[in-house]
Amino acid sequence: MRDLVNGQSGSLVRITHGDGAAAHRPWPDRATAGIRSGQGTRRASPRITLSAMAIRFFVGHGASGNAASMGAHVAGLRRRGIDAEAIDLPLKKAELAVVALRAIVPDRPDADGVPIAIGGQSYGGRVASLAAAEPDTEYAALVFFSYPLHAPGARDAPAKAAERTSHWPAIRCPVLLLSGESDPMARLDLLRGAVPQLRQAELVTYPGLGHTLKPVLDDALDRTARFLEALGS
Repeated sequence: MRDLVNGQSGSLVRITHGDGAAAHRPWPDRATAGIRSGQGTRRASPRITLSAMAIRFFVGHGASGNAASMGAHVAGLRRRGIDAEAIDLPLKKAELAVVALRAIVPDRPDADGVPIAIGGQSYGGRVASLAAAEPDTEYAALVFFSYPLHAPGARDAPAKAAERTSHWPAIRCPVLLLSGESDPMARLDLLRGAVPQLRQAELVTYPGLGHTLKPVLDDALDRTARFLEALGS
């Protein structure tokens, strides 16, 4: 892991390689008081009752999916103590889908004060990022699973990436990004170059993975739960 500080914006960018126990600091396993670290851990996460949850997380799907396709994410996060819910988004230009997301998801903490976090897989993450950049939203955090910077093999990938992240400086909450290092829709150099636009962000990359996190979903959800839990505590 290494920490990079952008001198112009003052943002903290943490870049983590999700490829084993040495890649990040271990965290306590509340079920066993042991130490869990790395994607190689296969043990089931501790089950926590929904009443104990301190943050709500709404997750959107990719451009070829729907809320049901995020079932593994939702179930996995709930097992890890996160009140997660998948939402359906209209499959259209991401900017146009923001209205639909905001019609479903509260723009600020619930009446009981529970913080609201949003995110999504690919297209869903992009819609969430656009919503979080709007001046009248107050989300506690964002989580991007395989954020799409450009079309696969696009010759104009740098220009498209710049366009799709132009709103990032307006995002006011902490952001967790999880991405494959061989993602054809997010060239690693472009992704790393864009992340410092965010005020507070952690980028976790997985060697050898493309535009999917399925092979490392347990690790990705462990990191997501830890990130969200810290904000809601």
